Order: sequence, then structure tokens, then C-alpha cells
Amino acid sequence: MTVNEQRSAQQPAVTLEQEPALPTFAEQVATQLGGWRGMAEAGVPVAVFVVVNLVTSLRPAVIASVAVALAIAVWRLIQRRPVRYVVNGLFGIALGAFLALRSGQARDFYLPGIFISYGYAALMLLSVVARQPVVGWLWSVLIAGGRSDWRGDSRLMRTFTWLTLLWAGVWVAKVSVQAGLYLANEENALGVARLVLGYPPYIALLIFTVWIVRRVMARPVPGA
Repeated sequence: MTVNEQRSAQQPAVTLEQEPALPTFAEQVATQLGGWRGMAEAGVPVAVFVVVNLVTSLRPAVIASVAVALAIAVWRLIQRRPVRYVVNGLFGIALGAFLALRSGQARDFYLPGIFISYGYAALMLLSVVARQPVVGWLWSVLIAGGRSDWRGDSRLMRTFTWLTLLWAGVWVAKVSVQAGLYLANEENALGVARLVLGYPPYIALLIFTVWIVRRVMARPVPGA
């Protein structure tokens, strides 16, 4: 047998090319949301409305917030980045702008956000009942790069369950403050509350969640 024949015999048989694995649901969601940047940009138009309304009046605030939302969407399109989360935010901005202009009261701009926030809290509670805690999926989307292997770990499942209940409680508390200001027709205070109770509690919850989950993950598995 020649040297070339020996090399050919030693080479492994050619196999069919394996199809790449499809991304998980959480990985697809992470892509569509655009990560941290996409979620942060979704709150910018609301902040613009609050500030402009405090400085000037309702109509300039509506125009500024809608213009900023459109500009963000266009900029992401130019950069070929996901725009779904921005488009969803744009829909909420447009609905709030419509309600505010129709009634002539700036407080109605915040009404869709109040209902949506209560909906988020209800979704969190339902996810616990269904043993699909929302905070666990948020971990998959924002921290774990789309992986959802935590569902097979009983310690993490328990952790994400009580963390989801904590998130739901904080969500109900902060949106109830805004609802109370809405009913009291305190539109300026409502705008300030929307800013103060917007990202700061969300960021604090995220930091606390990451700290707790990493502590749990660092503990040795009993009996291992």
C-alpha cells in the first residue's frame, strides 16, 4: 500500500453536513429586543415627553416624544439593528399622544403605561402559577445570552420564582402610585413619578437579581 493510500485509509469517512441548531425561543427574544440598548431606548420618548411638558405645554411635548421615537426607529434601521421593541414602544407613545391630545390633558399620555404595567404584574403572577417565572426568562434574555438551562435546576427555579413575586410586588406598588396621581389629576407630579419610578427601581431589581442568582449558582450542589 502506498503512502497516499495509507493516508486515505486513515482519513475519517465523509459525513453529511449537520444542520445548525435553531436558536432557542429566549435567544430569538434577546435578538428582537436588541439587548440592553433596545430596552433603554424604548424609555427615551417618555422621558422627553415628561421634560418638555414640564417646561412648555402638552402639544410640543407630544410632538417631541413622537419625533424622538421615530428618530430612534429610523436610526436602528440604518444600523440594521432590531426595531421590534422600539416599534412596540412607538405604538404606546402614539396611543398616549392620541389620548392626551383628544382630552387636552397631559395625564392621559401616561394612561396606557399604567394599564400595561398592571398587565406586566399580572403576567408575572401567572408565570409563577404556570411554573415559568418571568424573571427566569429575563435572566435568559438579558444575562445568559438566551440559554434557559436554569429550568432544570431546582435551586434556580425556586430562586426565580420568589424573585418574580418580588418584581410583581414592586411593579404593583410603583404603578399604584402613578395611578393615584392620575386620579388626583396631578399631571406634573405624575410625570416626575414616571421618571423616578421608571428605570431606577428596574435597575435596582436587576442588580439585586443578578447578585442573588450568582450567589445561588456559586453554591455547591448538595450531594455532588
